[in-house]
Amino acid sequence: MIDLDRLARTFAEGSYGVEMVYRFVIPPKSALREFTTLKHGFLFALGGEGRISANGAVYHLRPGSVFHAGPDVHLEWQATGASHFEYDLLFYSFCEPETGRGDHPCDRHFVLEPGAVPGVLEGLELLHQSIRAAGGLEKLRAKQIFLSVMHQVLSGCQHRESSSSPTKRAIEDAVSYIHGHYMDALTLDELAAMHAMSSKRFSYYFHKYTGYRPIDYAIHCRMERASEMLRTGKFPVRDIAASVGYANPLYFSRVFRKKFGMSPSAYNQTLTGERPHF
Repeated sequence: MIDLDRLARTFAEGSYGVEMVYRFVIPPKSALREFTTLKHGFLFALGGEGRISANGAVYHLRPGSVFHAGPDVHLEWQATGASHFEYDLLFYSFCEPETGRGDHPCDRHFVLEPGAVPGVLEGLELLHQSIRAAGGLEKLRAKQIFLSVMHQVLSGCQHRESSSSPTKRAIEDAVSYIHGHYMDALTLDELAAMHAMSSKRFSYYFHKYTGYRPIDYAIHCRMERASEMLRTGKFPVRDIAASVGYANPLYFSRVFRKKFGMSPSAYNQTLTGERPHF
């Protein structure tokens, strides 16, 4: 686990420069080519779900996650959810020489989970606007914004560590996992084992913190994605069924009707005014 106070001191007291920030979007189920990092950098997950392997360690990212890597880290990453994975990459470099730094916390790879912090998104937007300017005042402003972003990220992490029980964090991780894998054949026993709980205990706490039983929540995610696909595109019902994890479109239609009170084709008709078809 990363030492939050030490990391905060590093950015408060260290000599470094913020170099550039870029925004990227990866289509669903797509993967980027493998590469080795050359600089220090942060990845701020903005939308969708993603998975990064850093020197073999796997991190699952969701909106709000902040991934960090130093130089010489071998990375593989891909979008794992049903929607685009959107993120900002921010690069920075230290002014002191690499030798003599010892076990520097920023030479490691790790992930921070501050939760949803609106000020982070606002700060990143300001960085995009100011970091490309050439003047010294603009560069100073960019560094000020970066420090504000990091303060909010680390404060969010500290708050979650102090207020969240291990059980609640496990359920939050389970919710994140379901968001990225709802189209798979999930089982209660599998989900419980992944989070080191008995099925009964896992189901109890999942319901306590979310209001859903685990598999009911996976079905909820499937139906929400299906309704989104019906709203945003003209996809055949059988294709929508397959994309959210149902090989049998008739069974999918029954589950959809139970959730929304009408069949997928009737739901689509209310949106488009067209005659329903299957």
